Amino acid sequence: MSDELSQTIGRVVPAPENFLDAEKLELARKARRSFMGKALAMGAGVAASAKVVAADGEEAILKMPEHTTGLGLPVVTDGYGKPSKWEANLQRRQSPGLTRVNQASVSFTPLQGLFGIITPSGLHFERHHQGWWDIDPSKHRLMVNGLVKRERVFTMDDLMRLPSVSRIHFIECGANSATEWGNVAVPTVQYSHGMVSCSEFTGVLLSTLLEMCGIDKKKAKYVLAEGADGSSMTRTIDIERAMDDCIVAWGMNGEMLRPENGYPLRLVVPGVQGVSWVKYLRRIEVGDEKYATKDEAVHYIDHMPDGTHRQYTGIQECKSVITTPSGGQTLLDKGFYNVTGLAWSGRGSIKRVDVSTDGGRNWRTARLEGPILDKAFTRFNIDWVWDGKPAILQSRAIDSTGYVQPKINQLRAVRGTRSVYHQNAIQSWLVGANGEVSNVQVY
Repeated sequence: MSDELSQTIGRVVPAPENFLDAEKLELARKARRSFMGKALAMGAGVAASAKVVAADGEEAILKMPEHTTGLGLPVVTDGYGKPSKWEANLQRRQSPGLTRVNQASVSFTPLQGLFGIITPSGLHFERHHQGWWDIDPSKHRLMVNGLVKRERVFTMDDLMRLPSVSRIHFIECGANSATEWGNVAVPTVQYSHGMVSCSEFTGVLLSTLLEMCGIDKKKAKYVLAEGADGSSMTRTIDIERAMDDCIVAWGMNGEMLRPENGYPLRLVVPGVQGVSWVKYLRRIEVGDEKYATKDEAVHYIDHMPDGTHRQYTGIQECKSVITTPSGGQTLLDKGFYNVTGLAWSGRGSIKRVDVSTDGGRNWRTARLEGPILDKAFTRFNIDWVWDGKPAILQSRAIDSTGYVQPKINQLRAVRGTRSVYHQNAIQSWLVGANGEVSNVQVY
């Protein structure tokens, strides 16, 4: 590791708001032009292509494979499509020993293998408190009671007849990245950041249901949401949020919710930690100020350095992470790479993402790929030419409120190291001279 780079480890270093390394950027452009030029030359003619490939020892392209000469599989081989067998390694994974019983465990989304901003339903992370159920939708009911004029019980058919909305939002467990509070603990982005996903949710606005039932707007201060699983999970939500963008959802990514994600009905609370997105939703009770502490015993709290507890911190703060290259991956050779990752904020949209390749000494602004939505993933990309020397990759997100994602030492200075929840610090990946990428912490 170079002396200059090693000096960035273990101490605070200044980071200007904007940095443009013209020389490196021009190298990236030249590398990309060279790569595209070679690709175009490869397609200039069959004979020329054959000579180039044969010279490189890649003779496979000259042989017609079975799939080019034979008849493929028939339509509707399987009534529900599945990924290619060659993609079988891309799976949700559980961390061994994370909980005493699997029914109260977590599965992590493989962020390192995803594109765009939508998480496939089959790779959406899971967090359960009493296991998951596949509930008969014809028997499921939703009650709305409390401070309303007309207490009602809805069937799924009743709900699905109402005006619906479809919106893209991220959902993140409050304990996502908790392993990194004290020090480096896990090797890959799947385990360090994989308790977050982003999907399109479809359902009826909670405000629509509350209006139908005649909510008492003068007295109502909170709603309490209750789930139908074995834990009877309950969470309170302030009335302003409940009447804003909360959704009683039955759909996810164009189909019905998966059983492990709350089928047939769940609450969507955009920007708020995932535990408030109550699954198997069976009851919404409208209450007054007393409901602020009705489920206080089970609300997550943050342990502060002075021994006090920080309560009701449900908002997921602005955060980002580079997903490729990331821990556990290997760069095969020097040259051009597209550095990509995800950014999100529970308070609005992402306005900018800066990327550093030298541990935070210098920063360049990344490209934000559309769509850029409130309380949803935003994909960012940036060109990088790796010179074969050790490098430390970081991303730093800024949201629409002006909030800047902090460094880990800045977060610890305020929150200490005893917390479990709401760890949104800048993540660092060390690219070694051999191309291997590992998890490090840089201050």
